[in-house]
Amino acid sequence: MRQFLIGDQTFDEDAPELQARLERAYAQKLRPLCRCKNPPLPMYIARVDDLYFIKRMPLSGPGHDPACSSYQPPYELSGLGSLIGNAIHIDASGKAALKLEFALTKKGTRGAPASSSEASESALRNETKKLSLRAVLHYLWEAGELTEWRSSWSGKRGWGRVRTSLINAASQMTARGEPLSDILFVPEVFHQEDREGIASRRANALANALDAGHGPRKLMVTVAEVKDFAVARGGQKIVVRHLPFPFMIQGWTWRRLSARYETELELWRSSEDFHLIMIATFGISAAGIASIEEIAMMVVNENWIPFESIHEQHLLERLSRLKRKSVKGLRFNLSREQPVVSITLPEQRPAPVAMFIVPISAGKDYELALNEIIAARPEMTPWIWRIAEGEMPPLP
Repeated sequence: MRQFLIGDQTFDEDAPELQARLERAYAQKLRPLCRCKNPPLPMYIARVDDLYFIKRMPLSGPGHDPACSSYQPPYELSGLGSLIGNAIHIDASGKAALKLEFALTKKGTRGAPASSSEASESALRNETKKLSLRAVLHYLWEAGELTEWRSSWSGKRGWGRVRTSLINAASQMTARGEPLSDILFVPEVFHQEDREGIASRRANALANALDAGHGPRKLMVTVAEVKDFAVARGGQKIVVRHLPFPFMIQGWTWRRLSARYETELELWRSSEDFHLIMIATFGISAAGIASIEEIAMMVVNENWIPFESIHEQHLLERLSRLKRKSVKGLRFNLSREQPVVSITLPEQRPAPVAMFIVPISAGKDYELALNEIIAARPEMTPWIWRIAEGEMPPLP
């Protein structure tokens, strides 16, 4: 069981008086300290509805004791490892400063075409100095602890919890010297009885995206769940859940988007249980129309865990029934031609397990890179499912 030091007092994580102390500490902007190591490790307090939770600081997971529930396996197993210290820096306050590959302003013609981020992601497959749009989505998901799962959480994670996790994660990040939370828009769950309050909060949140009519237009970043795609005059519109208006996207950009994210779209359409998540930069015209500039997509399962193939989803489904924690690895800037850990089991004993899925298309270079990853982390027990060899191996 974790213990936290808040001020000069130590609390067990299940102490009945902890919530009241966290509420005061949240108001005082105090950082709890996790006592799994000596010296203790800084944490931060996240507010979810009317409850307060202690979360690990950005990129601090591997520093915790392996027996601590805040522990995370080494980031080098995923696409995050190469970005630390390059595209992601930890500043003096403990927050993650992000270097972005994409623009947050728009110059020139208002009708200029948007981008599916296809070119940038292809060019950035080995990029370590800046984050692509997809990499920012992956980092928000990872920092929000939305890549983690255990069976006891079943039925407790919906869009409301996802939204809060993303906003809390963004509160610990900056981009170009400003809080990322100032430019991030995540739609609030719609409740009919609070429709006026939601509309007011939404208008305030979107104020920075409005076209001022002069100078470069400011853009915001949205993370939202796609509900549907529909034909519009001169292009397409993306309908997202919990919003009364669509995002417009030009026709040729939609065609590029469909090609670039063919796999994600195919997976999403294969089951009503899956969700399609988009991250996009956007602005709002003087007429009040929201238009996308750049966009990336990711498919997640019913537990909001990202996956890349139906084989990976089968593995996630098997693991979702277990009490032990599993952690999904993400690619960030890496391409599908490069191996990354699919899932880690940090609580497995006698040693944590790194699970890899090798696609049928994998060649010699892929296998060599995989062997290098495994050799670099001898403290992790490898588990490998080679799709070309047939059925899933027994779970560890």
